This record gives sequence, C-alpha cells and structure tokens, in this order.
Amino acid sequence: MAAAERELTGTAYAILGLLSLRPWTAYELTRQMERSIDTFWSRASSRLYAEAKRLAALGLAEPSKETVGRRPRTTYIITPAGRAALEGWLETSGRGLSLDFEALVKVFFADQGDREGLQANLNAALGWAEDRQQINRDAAKAILDHGGEFPERLAVLALVFAFKVEIADTVARWATWALEVTEDWPEDPAEWTALTEPFDRALVDPNTPNP
Repeated sequence: MAAAERELTGTAYAILGLLSLRPWTAYELTRQMERSIDTFWSRASSRLYAEAKRLAALGLAEPSKETVGRRPRTTYIITPAGRAALEGWLETSGRGLSLDFEALVKVFFADQGDREGLQANLNAALGWAEDRQQINRDAAKAILDHGGEFPERLAVLALVFAFKVEIADTVARWATWALEVTEDWPEDPAEWTALTEPFDRALVDPNTPNP
C-alpha cells in the first residue's frame, strides 16, 4: 500500500467504496452516506467534501465538472488506482465498534445534575432510536418491494442491515427501560436507587445455555 493511501482516513475509504458502485456528486455522496452507513460511520458533510477533493488530488478519484441549469456541479468517478486502494483497504482487518453517543455521555454524568435532565437525555436517546427504527422500516419496505437501489448487493446489505436494526432496537429497549426505572426517582441524585441487576447480568456467560 502506498504511503499516501496509508494516510487516508476511514471516511475517504468509505467514499471510495461508494464511488466503486457508481459516480456521485459530493452532495449525492453526503445523502448516500446518511442513508447507508451513517448509523455506524457518522461524519460531517464538510469533512466529506474535503475528503472527496483529497481523493481527486491523489488520483484515486476523477472529478468531472458539468453545469445543471446555471449551477456548476462536480461528479466524482473512481479511478483504477482508487479501486486498487479500496481493494487493499478491504483486505485488512477493521477496528471494532466506536460509539459517538452524546446523550449517553450526559447520562453518565447525570448525578451532577438532576432527574429532569437525566430523563431529558433518555428521551433524546429514545427519540433517536425511534427515528432510526422508522428509517429502517422504510428502507426494508423499499428493498422488499422493489429490490432497493443496489439489488445486486443484497447479500452484504442484509448483513449490515441486521446490525443497524439491532443497534436501533437495543437503544430503544435500553432507553425505555431506563426511563421506567428513573420515573419515580427523586430530584436529588444523592437519593437515587442503586441498581445491581445490570452488573449481575454482565456476569452471566451469554454462551451458556438456559437450564
């Protein structure tokens, strides 16, 4: 792998992955990111634009400028070097799960505030999960009804989609449970009830069959 390729970010390789499917404008890349991998690889649109330009500068993508009406736009096309870089990246093992979950960070420090703030953040987490569940339902219906945007990729899309469903459902279950548990807690964090059940559950081997 070339030195320039080793310096590419995960976002850059994700862009190459999308470009390997078909050409996209930077705006289309942003929208496609939101629809496809945003649940597990969330990046700001401004960074995506910069990464697309960097790929072009490295010769891994080719920009094609055109005018739609009076507005110019740039479409990016993957180059043979870009495909080679993507293939090399796919051959290496990826890192594990890394969450960016601000509402959970605020729950972690909730004892420095009050119950109202705690429940507000639990509700925010639940709202995020419910939004994602609706997005998943809409995507599933489109795939089952029409095959989706890339029907030839359903084998791998199903694997990733199962993960996205699990994440949304897990957050929804957790937030619903936490809201119920904390509903009757007093405002003063010093009086909150210490729970042992989550710690007990962590000690149970998930691979042990039920008696």
